[in-house]
Amino acid sequence: MPHIICLAKQVPDPETPASQFKVDEAAKKVLPVPGIQPVPSQFDTIGVEAALRIKDKLSDSIITVISVGPDSSRDTIKHCLAMGADEGIHINDPALANADHWATADVLSAAIQKLAPYDLIIAGRQAVDWDMGVVGSTIAESLGVPVVTIAKEIQYDGGKVTVERVLLDGFETVEAPTPCVVTVSNELGEPRYPQLRQIMLAARKEVKAWTLSDLGIPLPPNRVNLEALFVPDTSVETEFIEGDTPQEKAQKLAARLRESKLI
Repeated sequence: MPHIICLAKQVPDPETPASQFKVDEAAKKVLPVPGIQPVPSQFDTIGVEAALRIKDKLSDSIITVISVGPDSSRDTIKHCLAMGADEGIHINDPALANADHWATADVLSAAIQKLAPYDLIIAGRQAVDWDMGVVGSTIAESLGVPVVTIAKEIQYDGGKVTVERVLLDGFETVEAPTPCVVTVSNELGEPRYPQLRQIMLAARKEVKAWTLSDLGIPLPPNRVNLEALFVPDTSVETEFIEGDTPQEKAQKLAARLRESKLI
């Protein structure tokens, strides 16, 4: 009975119009946009999809979803349960409100150890808000297990996984013994969309709430010092290239680009 643990983070909706994006520079925080609910990080739901594909072949698999965050993060867990995951763990502690990705990885490692035994940990290659892409690898280092990153396919076979990875110039296939951590990329494919019946069933599934006290650990220290957070000023200048013929316009455009040292 493989036990697969999936990590899921709640993030601001990436479809939010840029004009609505606001930052509190003094507090160094992104402000929530009224009327737009946060959503699960896309790479993390792809990770749940990877776990579900394993469960489609091995029906006795158990999938546990863990999320660290405020009360609203429970919705992210419920979404993953509606996709087909079996159990949910919500680590909700006010002390973690300003935790960086290092502290988050420490907390998740403690939760994973509490859920042992486990065979496979799946995470998104990065969260779509901060794009750090280090939590999965940091957890593997903390737990002392192998890690395979940027996967487009995961095959589970008893005591090992076979993973096809995405490279800059192609793909490679590697094997790793379990337990291990695998981070997935969008090349794995679109995550399945929960149907109404699955959403109703997910409402009955328990989401356990844990705090740092339940994990038996103190507040991990942050290792990243955030100097500033702001929306950069941008400006756009448009220049129209005039000409009597397309050829003349093209010649003038090429000359202008050379002048600007763009070609």
